[in-house]
Amino acid sequence: MQRFQAKLETPFALVGVRTEGAALAEIVYLPRSAGSLAPANALAEQACAQIEKYAADPSYRFELPLKQIGTAFQRRVWELIASIPCGETRSYGEFARILKSAPRAVGQACGTNYFPLVIPCHRVVAANGIGGFAHSSGGYLIEVKRALLAHEQHGGYDR
Repeated sequence: MQRFQAKLETPFALVGVRTEGAALAEIVYLPRSAGSLAPANALAEQACAQIEKYAADPSYRFELPLKQIGTAFQRRVWELIASIPCGETRSYGEFARILKSAPRAVGQACGTNYFPLVIPCHRVVAANGIGGFAHSSGGYLIEVKRALLAHEQHGGYDR
């Protein structure tokens, strides 16, 4: 079985799209060396089209059917993340105070986000810096986070 139903080259990353039936199951940032893959079904094609719209306009709002996944706590964190306006950030600590939890727990929920871009976890940062991204503190994933934040600050990529 193929893991992804599409792999889309974008200005900020190679984006893997996985679908399950009528729902989006996962979006993953991949190393560019993984190579692109044309959408294998209508939902993957729809997801790719919406990711391209976001690449052109960071204020674009996704409308995709998402698989019901995650713990109750993760879903609460993801709901807060989804409320962050484009071009703004919030800290792990801010969300921890709202949820009466710990910043580390918020960070773990952010890192487990199955739908980055749709649920823009790149907008959650540390109190004193960029923080981690997708359970990583370095490498290409942090570069993706930096690129996404810059993209939203500057209003899109020229195509």
